[in-house]
Amino acid sequence: MRHRPTLAAVAAMAAVAGVVAWGAAPAVATRTAEPAAAAVAPEVSVANVKNHLTQFYGFAQSNGGNRFSGSGGYTASLSYVEQKLAAAGYTVTRQACTSCTAGSQNLIAEWKGGDANQVFMLGAHLDSVRAGSGINDNGSGSAGVLETALTLAQQNPTMTKRVRFAWWADEEQGLRGSTYYVSQLSSTERSKIKGYLNFDMIGSRNAGYFINNISTSLAASLKAYYDAIGVPTEENVEGANRSDDASFRNAGIPTSGIAAGASAIKTAAQAQKWGGTANASYDSCYHSSCDTTGNISDVPLGRAVNGMASALWANAVGGTGPSPSPSPTKTTSPTPTASPTVSPTTPPAGCGGLQAWSATKPYVPGDKVSYNGHRYSSTWYSTGAEPGAPGSWSVWTDDGAC
Repeated sequence: MRHRPTLAAVAAMAAVAGVVAWGAAPAVATRTAEPAAAAVAPEVSVANVKNHLTQFYGFAQSNGGNRFSGSGGYTASLSYVEQKLAAAGYTVTRQACTSCTAGSQNLIAEWKGGDANQVFMLGAHLDSVRAGSGINDNGSGSAGVLETALTLAQQNPTMTKRVRFAWWADEEQGLRGSTYYVSQLSSTERSKIKGYLNFDMIGSRNAGYFINNISTSLAASLKAYYDAIGVPTEENVEGANRSDDASFRNAGIPTSGIAAGASAIKTAAQAQKWGGTANASYDSCYHSSCDTTGNISDVPLGRAVNGMASALWANAVGGTGPSPSPSPTKTTSPTPTASPTVSPTTPPAGCGGLQAWSATKPYVPGDKVSYNGHRYSSTWYSTGAEPGAPGSWSVWTDDGAC
């Protein structure tokens, strides 16, 4: 996300701890059957998203410590994304942006199938500021869009709309890449784009849950996903006109998207609602050298990429209505069942004495259990949420085999 034009750079604060204290009326995770009539998005791998972030960080470290538009770090990141998409079967195009720094390039990838006269777009800016590697801003959005695109290719569902993904150059210098792209569209091509979703800073460690233009019809599928997993959302006021969705909205194209917050301060009410630290910024490493792979929180990152996939399936894949990817859903009276494979009192051998997960025991953030030969750490209040099950990333972190 670029700076506000009228504000000076924000100084880095001490690193904010990950989200561990959650508000009242927490969600309870249960496994649910897929709706028969809906196109249900598959779960997007958070581990794969983080692998992409590791690659972006390596490109920055090998090229002066950043991925500034037009730099070696940016070009290496662009080539990495391009190679992944081409191997997955996308039609990939580099667009030279003549108004961008060093003539840097946008990357556009289009998937086969769907109505070419109805285009649904998802995008994120790929560049960082000069101060650091930009892993949350905006490696997180770029990696999330990449893994969602790869998931679509792997699933290869029936498409109702043509889907186009984009990685923008020079956002940090004034939305130049996306502005250039929109300016080069003919009126006919512009009218084909029925919606654009933007993803900028989706893994903030002291996260908020923000949706751009939250009251619009385009935002409905994103909000439906968060509603389904019991996470309240707010309008993205901080990010208004500060990221690439503005380039599309100013051209009359409907826009929405997801953000987890930048330098703005989380209020006490937000901390009670979402957890985290009140009176501290959402991302204390915003536009700073500490925006590294250690500046990512898995929980908001996982929710954002699966919300992204849910919106993609709802808007462009065969089926009816928005349907969250397999994920925890909010219930008031869960009916847990005992685990068929692990005793609730005896941990598997070799798990260091960790208590085995029990389907009847309530868990809180920070609890650690063993299950099916793996260690898990709780990141959410839950009862009956089976570790390792589809959607369990929102409740449990897999700490590896034991």
